[in-house]
Amino acid sequence: VQLQASGGGLVQAGSSLRLSCAASTRTFSTYGMGWFRQAPGKEREFVAAVRWNGGNTYYADSVKGRFTISGDNAKNTVYLEMKSLTPEDTAVYYCAADRAGRSWKLETISGYDYWGQGTQVTVSS
Repeated sequence: VQLQASGGGLVQAGSSLRLSCAASTRTFSTYGMGWFRQAPGKEREFVAAVRWNGGNTYYADSVKGRFTISGDNAKNTVYLEMKSLTPEDTAVYYCAADRAGRSWKLETISGYDYWGQGTQVTVSS
């Protein structure tokens, strides 16, 4: 099973982008999915997550109020709507899937089993 992320690009500060991530098969059941990002020279960091049971969403403080995660459990698809982008949002964005139900780790890399290849988001000032 592969996760395919798309939607990245080069935009100006203040712009919006919508990232998408889909699993290669619909029979791929998960407890939740998330987005992480990694800027040059920095560690990969949590951005947002959604848990299918209850539909709860979680965000890093740095993106609260600007980013919105949503998805379709049946289609194993997750989206990240990003608004009011700043140069500090520049990074490679990765989607990830949790197949083990580790909700207590949803903000950590170890909480996810599968990862997409990443999509570059570059925000110019």
